[in-house]
Amino acid sequence: MLTLFTSAFLLGLVFNAAPGAVFAETVRQGARGGFRPALAVQIGSLTGDALWAILGLLGVGLVLKLRWLHWPIGVAGAVYLVWLAADSWRQASREFSLDGSAGSPRALRAGVMLSVTNPQNLAYWAAVGSAMGAVGVSDPTPADYTTFFAGFMVASVVWAFFCAWAVGALFQRLGHQWARLTYRLCAVAFLALALGSVRELVLEWRKPVDAVPPAIHGAP
Repeated sequence: MLTLFTSAFLLGLVFNAAPGAVFAETVRQGARGGFRPALAVQIGSLTGDALWAILGLLGVGLVLKLRWLHWPIGVAGAVYLVWLAADSWRQASREFSLDGSAGSPRALRAGVMLSVTNPQNLAYWAAVGSAMGAVGVSDPTPADYTTFFAGFMVASVVWAFFCAWAVGALFQRLGHQWARLTYRLCAVAFLALALGSVRELVLEWRKPVDAVPPAIHGAP
């Protein structure tokens, strides 16, 4: 159990530390509001992470592998990223204060939306059975799934606080000009992520059906 928990914890750190839309939104909110809104984005993203984790660990890997399911989720995520890009670019041109409490409710909602509509979560949790097999759990039990979920979520919470602290500590020392530049860079990042998401959806759709990896095994 300790080995499984440790493996899940490390996988959770890798999953959360990978650069992406949640990190870009954390930076954007942290550049303006510091630790609290940056943490709100991270905490909001945990909702989506927990949702996909529960679905994956309940044995719905086959459902997560359905290619048609990736399209509505991926398109919704791409549309939201484009909206964030436009909003970030627009906000960079407006006057705003570097307020440590600014935007926390909105940041929380953004974190939830970005996590729930992230197609990469589908691929990650659909392949979680292979991750368990790699640490010697060939026939997982409910206790194994619970341990894996606990390790992943503990890592996610640890990363959420660390990332928010690091972003807030860095950007709150910078002035308005740097904050505006950060907003514009985040706008470009959001747009690039949206285009990348659409590209991945198109490439996936062009793959032969038999090229899609099989569903996980050993689900309870």
